Amino acid sequence: MVNRYRGETALMVAGESLPMRLTLGALAELEEAFAVDSLPALGERFIGGQLSARDIIRIIAAGLRGAGQAIRDEDVAGLSFDGGLNGVISAAITLLEATFGGGETDRPQQPPEA
Repeated sequence: MVNRYRGETALMVAGESLPMRLTLGALAELEEAFAVDSLPALGERFIGGQLSARDIIRIIAAGLRGAGQAIRDEDVAGLSFDGGLNGVISAAITLLEATFGGGETDRPQQPPEA
């Protein structure tokens, strides 16, 4: 069960739901992997929507590690994702939206302030 308030999402692999979350450590890992020096620059890197297969692997692997999975990028590259390519791309985009914003309609609504 994922907790959207914590920025968690799920990746479906062989019928199993694996939680993902981009923690601060996972984001630092992605900053290094994408050679950017700030979180806003990292967010800008993803806004263009021009993600390569390698980018998707890095994002998914960082998200899985952020949620506590001990997994290497190479292991992620060999997984059989439910929904195939579309499934894993959708999972990566959902994870980025949960972390950086966007897709607010999918997020839990905060109670109105009194």
